[in-house]
Amino acid sequence: MASVACRRVPLSSNSPFIIAGLRSHLATPRLRMSLQLSRTNQTDASSTQPITHDQGVQPTRKFVYHAAASFSAKFKKFDPLTNVFHFNPYNRIQTEKRPKSKRPASGQDAFFISRIGDTNAVALGVADGVGGWEESGVDPADFAHSFCDYMASAAYEYKPTGGGTPLAPRALMQRGYDDVVKDRAIHAGGSTATVAVATEDGKLEVANLGDSGFVHLRLNAVHTYSEPQTHAFNTPYQLSIVPASMLARAAAFGGAQLCDYPKDADVTQHTLKHGDILVFASDGVWDNLFNQDILGIVSRTMMGIGAWKTSDGGIRVADNLRRFTQSEDSTQRLATLQSALAIEIAARAKTASTNQRLDGPFAKEVQKYYPQENWHGGKIDDICVVVLVVSDSNKTPEVQSKL
Repeated sequence: MASVACRRVPLSSNSPFIIAGLRSHLATPRLRMSLQLSRTNQTDASSTQPITHDQGVQPTRKFVYHAAASFSAKFKKFDPLTNVFHFNPYNRIQTEKRPKSKRPASGQDAFFISRIGDTNAVALGVADGVGGWEESGVDPADFAHSFCDYMASAAYEYKPTGGGTPLAPRALMQRGYDDVVKDRAIHAGGSTATVAVATEDGKLEVANLGDSGFVHLRLNAVHTYSEPQTHAFNTPYQLSIVPASMLARAAAFGGAQLCDYPKDADVTQHTLKHGDILVFASDGVWDNLFNQDILGIVSRTMMGIGAWKTSDGGIRVADNLRRFTQSEDSTQRLATLQSALAIEIAARAKTASTNQRLDGPFAKEVQKYYPQENWHGGKIDDICVVVLVVSDSNKTPEVQSKL
């Protein structure tokens, strides 16, 4: 079956044909509206415009990043012991995509975490396969998981050019997308994407396309967060592969705005500090938890173990974070701060998604724009979370201990 990346043609409001790749993530077809999901509860939004780097960060500092992921497929029971990935930067990443049997049990959501070349920089990302493709007989997981596998491999094998240009997340997103388009085993599909690169000098750049996203926490506060990108009728921005036959049918019946590209992603830059926590996730989290919910989870854990501490001057970060972020087990399979946070956030999102009494962000927005729908409770979906703990190597001694 011939496929192409995508092209754009106008959509007629009376068209009987809707491309599967543009179907909304909403659970009810009638709820295809333009929603800007509110991820905060009485917290001001931070602009998605690029943030100016803090000139106070010393260039001699070297930052280390500790990462873990947790996930749960829709309608599957969440198991905190198995639905977790412990990132070890010294593990080799295979150059080819994984077979289906080796994928994490994250459903149509996917993720990757990779060291960048031979540096201590880290690349990571979350992709949410567009479920509407199932109606065309396409497994959305194939696109999302292959996309992440290709980005992980590209980051791991990255070698800077003569000028030493660092890897950019939008370029990495483009590389992953190009590789998926070239993959003859993937004839159709699509996904959202949040891709980030954190470098040794404490700089973070994020490319966000669609309704996955991230929140940046610092000293018991929400420092900044991404806003979802949506088209009309609450269709998230998405990378897609559309078969030529679908393009022809779409053109015949009026057409549709078929997909977006890495160049359409919002790109932001941030300066990181010792003790910062970054949470990247699919909309299975953002539809069910407010930013304040996630902050509460992180704060209780950080304060409880002493990673964040109260002092006369307010909240401060413990100098030694390595004793929380590294396991005595060299395989990093035992509990660490980053894995504990990822598991707790995923578990809370899973519980909220099935709670029909407590209204989350998704329910609040539906009630605001479409009160006649009488939507209450959470929104059941695949869930994927990647947590990054930022550590200043100049402050953190070489000490290892279990959480």
